[in-house]
Amino acid sequence: MKPTELNALPDDIVALKQLVLEQQARWEKAQSEWSKQSQIYQETIQLLRHQRFGKSSEKDPGQGELFDEVEQLAEAIDEDINEATEEQTTGQNTTVKASSGRKPLPKQLPRVVREYDVPEVEKTCDCGCQKTYIGDQVSEQLDIVPATLQVIEHRRKKYVCQACKTSPDTAPMPTQPIPKSNASSGLLAYVVTSKFQDALPLYRQEAIFKRLDIHLPRNTLANWILKLQALAQPIYNLLQDRLLTSGYIHMDETTVQVLKEPGKAASTKSYMWVRKTGDPDQKVVLFDYEPTRSAAVVDKLLGDYQGFLQTDDYKGYHAFGQREGVELLACWAHVRRKFIEAEKVANTPKGKIGKAGMGVQLIKKLYAIEKRIQSLSPEEKRQIRQQDSQAQMDKIEKWLQQSLQTTLPKSRLGKALGYLHSNWDKLQVYLTDGKLNIDNNPVENAIRPFAIGRKNWLFSTSQNGAKASAMMYSIIETAKANGLEPYQYLKHVFEQLPLATRLEDYEQLLPWNVRF
Repeated sequence: MKPTELNALPDDIVALKQLVLEQQARWEKAQSEWSKQSQIYQETIQLLRHQRFGKSSEKDPGQGELFDEVEQLAEAIDEDINEATEEQTTGQNTTVKASSGRKPLPKQLPRVVREYDVPEVEKTCDCGCQKTYIGDQVSEQLDIVPATLQVIEHRRKKYVCQACKTSPDTAPMPTQPIPKSNASSGLLAYVVTSKFQDALPLYRQEAIFKRLDIHLPRNTLANWILKLQALAQPIYNLLQDRLLTSGYIHMDETTVQVLKEPGKAASTKSYMWVRKTGDPDQKVVLFDYEPTRSAAVVDKLLGDYQGFLQTDDYKGYHAFGQREGVELLACWAHVRRKFIEAEKVANTPKGKIGKAGMGVQLIKKLYAIEKRIQSLSPEEKRQIRQQDSQAQMDKIEKWLQQSLQTTLPKSRLGKALGYLHSNWDKLQVYLTDGKLNIDNNPVENAIRPFAIGRKNWLFSTSQNGAKASAMMYSIIETAKANGLEPYQYLKHVFEQLPLATRLEDYEQLLPWNVRF
């Protein structure tokens, strides 16, 4: 301390004591603030380490009774390692080897029969009698024939009058999905399914075709997909009409990189918005590319929609949720996820359950009720939710109010509690209607194939390409949601769309109307 500073100190002992006490209070306050900030930093580091090196599953060890995790794992192990088989006798004195762990091979698959006979010398018994044939012992082995290309020759008959020497009459060519293209509906469906369902980028498909001695550059494949977007637009429009009149929509968004966007750097994030109906009978999943994540996109995609809208807590949905006739639902999975993150960084003694773990357990009981009632009618679900789920909600609310008073707001647990508190009213909406879902997982599950594909193809080159991708994902995911095999559905749609002329023709191509 400088002499001038010492001279500034009071000579009175009482004043000096008061000065020391004030300095000590400031030091303790600074220490407390530093301790809190240090806790936040330590939690952040610990969570990042867990995200980088730990398990990504949100399931905790105590969820076996909820998700039958142990039974599922046991079944998977049995299926993988159980090679022992037992003989089952079929009709006509034939026995079939059936695996106790494997599922039987589909009956609709074609069979190639290979017969094996015992040597002639062994058909005579040691006693001299001729042995009698009593049947076959059959075992099945799955085989695969790699993709086989074929050429469809369109031979159009031509007729001419030899006397008049007029121009010949030629049989008309059936309307094709892409006019003047050498791609059949089957090939187009194969390319689209490979890219958007199987996450196989076009450059890899180009290499596969090259191995088969077929020259199909990725530019050609990309051009086909762009043209299919225009062809499938009427289907998308009808699906959107169905979605906007459904009365219950799940909505979420994820990032996508588009290299060539006006006024934006190639590294800038764009977004793929996803909407899904909550209708269990006619399910619709729609993808839409947009350059931004602004609230204006929500207005654009939902228009005059009225009904339930289930989302995460992104503020872009808040304004739309204030509209008359719209009711927002929050997502319990997002709440649970935040408590799981807090549990991962909590310094809870082994064998003990901390506050974060308690939050996970309380929420788990809500999901246990949902699992128990999943096969019931909407009205039966509503009644049970009003009793059992509401009682559990009351317990969670009481625990929440107590925990908020004793938790650092900026800690992981504090943020989880704050998220739960700020969304409390929206988290209770699902109790009022049995058709509603406890979380927004249906649309997150629909996004997953896109996220997997994005890891392979990384980006879209242009906005048109991103829009075409959104169209193809919409059709494929809607088909899958309605129990259809994507390739078969796409092939059917690409064959029939060029022939459609009336609204009724297009409606017959919607997934819940098609008949193969």
